[in-house]
Amino acid sequence: MSEYVLLFNEIDNRKLPEVGGKGANLGELSKIDGLQVPEGFCVTTEAYKRTIEDNEAYKSLLEQLSHLKVQDREKIGELSKKIRKNIEETEIAKEIEESISKNILKLGEKHAYAVRSSATAEDLPTASFAGQQDTYLNVVGKDAILQHVRKCWVSLFTDRAVTYRIQNNFDHRKVYLSVVVQRMIFPQASGIMFTADPVTANRKVLSIDASFGLGEALVSGLVNADIYKVRDGRILEKKITTKAMAIYGLKNGGTEEREVDKQKQNVQTLTDEQILQLADIGRRIEAYFSRPQDIEWCLFEGRFYIVQSRPITTLYPIPENDGKNRVYVSLGHLQMMTDDIKPLGMSFCQMLSFWFGQNLTPAGGRLFIDGSYDLASPIGRKILLTSTGHADILMKNAILNLMTRKNFVKSLPKGKGSINASSGALGWIIPAYKVYRKNDIRGIEKVIDFNEDQIKDMEQRIEKLSGEELLAFIVKDTGELKSILTGPQNMSLMVVGGYASNWVNKKMEKWLGEKGAVDILSKSVLNNITSEMGLELLDVANIVRKYPAVVEYFSHANHETFISDLNKLKGGNEVWEAMESFLEKYGMRCPGEIDITKPRWIEKPTALIPIILSNIKSAERNSSSAKFEQGRLEAEEKEREFLKRLEELPGGKRKAKKAKRMISILRNVIGFREYPKYSFIKRFQIYKNALLKEADLLVQKGIIKEKEDIFYLYYEELHDVVRTKKLDYSIITKRKEDYAFYEKLTPPRVMTSEGEIISGEYNTGNVPEGALAGVPVSSGVIEGRARVVLKAEDAIIEEGDILVTTFTDPSWTPLFVSVKGLVTEVGGLMTHGAVITREYGIPGVVGVENATKLIRDGQRIRVNGTEGYVEIL
Repeated sequence: MSEYVLLFNEIDNRKLPEVGGKGANLGELSKIDGLQVPEGFCVTTEAYKRTIEDNEAYKSLLEQLSHLKVQDREKIGELSKKIRKNIEETEIAKEIEESISKNILKLGEKHAYAVRSSATAEDLPTASFAGQQDTYLNVVGKDAILQHVRKCWVSLFTDRAVTYRIQNNFDHRKVYLSVVVQRMIFPQASGIMFTADPVTANRKVLSIDASFGLGEALVSGLVNADIYKVRDGRILEKKITTKAMAIYGLKNGGTEEREVDKQKQNVQTLTDEQILQLADIGRRIEAYFSRPQDIEWCLFEGRFYIVQSRPITTLYPIPENDGKNRVYVSLGHLQMMTDDIKPLGMSFCQMLSFWFGQNLTPAGGRLFIDGSYDLASPIGRKILLTSTGHADILMKNAILNLMTRKNFVKSLPKGKGSINASSGALGWIIPAYKVYRKNDIRGIEKVIDFNEDQIKDMEQRIEKLSGEELLAFIVKDTGELKSILTGPQNMSLMVVGGYASNWVNKKMEKWLGEKGAVDILSKSVLNNITSEMGLELLDVANIVRKYPAVVEYFSHANHETFISDLNKLKGGNEVWEAMESFLEKYGMRCPGEIDITKPRWIEKPTALIPIILSNIKSAERNSSSAKFEQGRLEAEEKEREFLKRLEELPGGKRKAKKAKRMISILRNVIGFREYPKYSFIKRFQIYKNALLKEADLLVQKGIIKEKEDIFYLYYEELHDVVRTKKLDYSIITKRKEDYAFYEKLTPPRVMTSEGEIISGEYNTGNVPEGALAGVPVSSGVIEGRARVVLKAEDAIIEEGDILVTTFTDPSWTPLFVSVKGLVTEVGGLMTHGAVITREYGIPGVVGVENATKLIRDGQRIRVNGTEGYVEIL
């Protein structure tokens, strides 16, 4: 027989399907020794299911609702209303009514109760449905309670609850509702307690919100609460507010707002002793559930009662650590890729992350650099601050903010930093000096040829390998690749390019008052593999535009049948030949390419279609060579202008001569900085192809279900699977669930081992009021329509559009041919987007926090790439 009612003491987490998240948590809370939990029971999901099980109209409406998307607001509202009406009119079975009535009599019919909804998808460790369904307070009498149970069922289909489930991919047909009926406490004070600071995310700091009367006044925003911060049994901070109103229960049911006595309005709600007592209760609850908690409490006759506790789902996970104070810096922000990275991708990042490999640690599906040892050393601190400053100024400023805490800095552990004498950095000095002296572009091309020969040789060798031999070879080859990429040949060119760029910008601003001189002087340089990629795809677009049938097909192309479909169309063969030629050179690229598990263009050529269509719509019918030549002429003209103006200054001939040489070095060397990443991404594709062949064998042997399962294994784990031919598949299942959660997280730039998120800010001296501050990376001012794009494959750019996105990596470069300006949330002066905007002469501002949320798609904006801000017009 189905259980329609369960008392709290009959419930634990195993009953989640029957009583929902709120009910299960109350059952667990009632088991903690010494904790006061008002007694009550849950009307189980079995009661709800029984009520709707034979309701065909309800099922039909639910089926229709399951096909809707978030943007179908009108239809969501219409269907939800019909479902609510249907439930309201459905009769509750007699045995359900009897079960509820019996338990009300057991607890006391004259008492007042809180009647709360508890959905089966609610208050889970990775999703909080708090507030999505309804709560009713001070409900008195059996009939009133039964009426409000039905009201709770109905609230499962409010517009906001339905929309929330759609956003979080919860199937409406698999979410059921339990109803919590809990004896009311009429407190002197109540509130919320977070066992991790909700503002800073610090797990060591507990935060209490407190106000007079029922907690509904606080939750509804009727009053400001007192806020108390507690750490290690000590009150850190108290903020006492004016509490003019409170909500109290009425004798015959319901609630009312009342004005708080004027003499009491500014009184501290809880005494210091009560604050510490409550904090201790909070830590006990947190320890019981083994994760930070959001706790509802109330104070009655000097005793604290806990009426709810749920996990805090908004906290970013902390890397595993040894309990010492540590500082973690987001590798994703340095690499312009803040998306989640699968375990196999993490392994390759760790193998190839040139200086940070031994200090990289995973958290929340991303990699973080443990910068503790660097920041504990004055030299390491300077190097890390310089590196982060070039990539993301907000990250640098966050670290600087943390460094003002002298006691914290002193507490950092000592150890081997990320960059040291053994990293080979000292070996770059002499080769860099030779590059600087010779200034010979042929030497740069020889370095590229050497790297390309190495890749071809590796590809031939890897084809002959399989099994353990293959995995051992890849480890060895990544080590050799790391030596090449960080060796004197490559790094001397990077050092000289950076030095020349810095010199030209500083001197032109000092001598001529020209900001961002490099932006124009570095247009159309040779050997920039990434900007060449964008121009070559422009040539592909010019071929596509000749064939209307192909252009029309591109608007609805099918990935599975793409090549065969093209071959049936007029011009399709020529288009595919052009695309195939492009993919042969650049097919290993894709958004988020530092993660080897991401699908590459060669694996999914249709990902290029939106970029090709954008080029057709917004770019003129010109060739890549014409666009390149135009940029070269503009750079030469600007150089002549600078040199002429310099000659007119005191000591002008000497200044002009030095500037001419530095500009020559800049144009010869600066393009190379894009090549090293291109070369290791090229190797990534070769590794990936070999590993996927191995994965096919594992599928055939029934060890994994699909070849992409290997992406959820770290490299050492994959090696063990290949060696032993065994795998506990639950590892894959669990990681897929974890990554469904990680995908939605936003990684912090900097955090501590206590989980505290450290923020940085801009110097906004030159920023107009109301403008969004960022880092100026490519000079000029442009106005246009904002095109907010979160994924490159979704981008349809039209003439005059300004691209607004979270971050860009080389795969976004082809879009830059079409846009008139760039705004990103992540980035710095020397990151990919900055370099390419300068190459193409596009004004750019990067590092604009929350740009994709604050700027709406289609708004007219002005981008000032000289001063570093964006105005919404």
